[in-house]
Amino acid sequence: MDLQQRINAFVKLGAFLSQFSNHGIQKKDLIEANDLFFEGFRHQIKLAKTHNGWFTEANVLFSLESWANILTEDNLQRWLKNYQLNHTKPKTVGIIMAGNIPLVGFHDFLSVLMSGHHVLVKQSSNDKHLLPFLAKYLEVIEPEFKGNINFTEEKLEHFDAVIATGSNNTARYFEYYFKNRPSIIRKNRNSVAVLTGNETKAQLEALADDIFRYYGLGCRNVSKLFVPKDYNFDGFFNAVYKWHPVIHDTKYANNYDYNKAVYLMSEFDILENGFLMLKEDQSYASPIATVFYEHYDAKTDLEKKLIEDKDNIQCVVAEGFSDNEVAFGETQKPQLWDYADNVDTVEFLLKI
Repeated sequence: MDLQQRINAFVKLGAFLSQFSNHGIQKKDLIEANDLFFEGFRHQIKLAKTHNGWFTEANVLFSLESWANILTEDNLQRWLKNYQLNHTKPKTVGIIMAGNIPLVGFHDFLSVLMSGHHVLVKQSSNDKHLLPFLAKYLEVIEPEFKGNINFTEEKLEHFDAVIATGSNNTARYFEYYFKNRPSIIRKNRNSVAVLTGNETKAQLEALADDIFRYYGLGCRNVSKLFVPKDYNFDGFFNAVYKWHPVIHDTKYANNYDYNKAVYLMSEFDILENGFLMLKEDQSYASPIATVFYEHYDAKTDLEKKLIEDKDNIQCVVAEGFSDNEVAFGETQKPQLWDYADNVDTVEFLLKI
């Protein structure tokens, strides 16, 4: 199977996914193998929601729509044009996936197959319904994928390299267990926003999406704000109000109530608006329904701090702060060439 065949297959997958979005689920004409897969995938979305309360239909559909927008001929060609992908000697690459947000491991899955390798996937129990179904779709529209995609619920065996994502604790296990194999080991990361006080309401409303999408469970979600001394949070709270219905989601509300009780009993100073709490804290990983904040004096000092802490940070949301910043509202819309932890997955796969 050559590269163009692989690209064509994923373009068709993108077209299939385009039928599922928060604008509506609607069956389209001219989608290959649609009669065989459309209703089945609608059922998988329901199963994902039933199995994992964080995987609401809105969050699942947001993920599917994002991938539908990304998996186009132009995007795939632009992403892959600088790699030599037609002369790969196929090897088996194991992927251990996280389960914090829907299809969180899809980019690794895509990268392995586009590189010409075979993939062996060990999914998280929290996200096990969507990807196997999409893999079956790929095998039907491009039969040469058959035998190249496998899933396991057991310990990974018979693989040549591995990409593993987990917590800082599980990463230590991964690093020991896979020490004799080529590997990418991903640990906990969080995203931050740098505010100046001059942001527009539109920018702060976009920042709210970076905070609340997927309930804040993704590494690209903003979990911490850096703000100037004497920063006035009134504009921030006004802008995030559009997300106030989130408090009606039982799992989120339970976390909000629990964390608020802990903060109050511990006599921590917090700012809150009934569905989000702000707590001054030097940590990066904030609990659900909480965003940490920290004051900064000079931009240069903050730049130095973020460079020193770069291994803990996935995205820096800002305007005019750094060359690698992400625009407000864009953290959950990465491009194919926006690699997790800034590690080029395809380059790694071509060297194994």
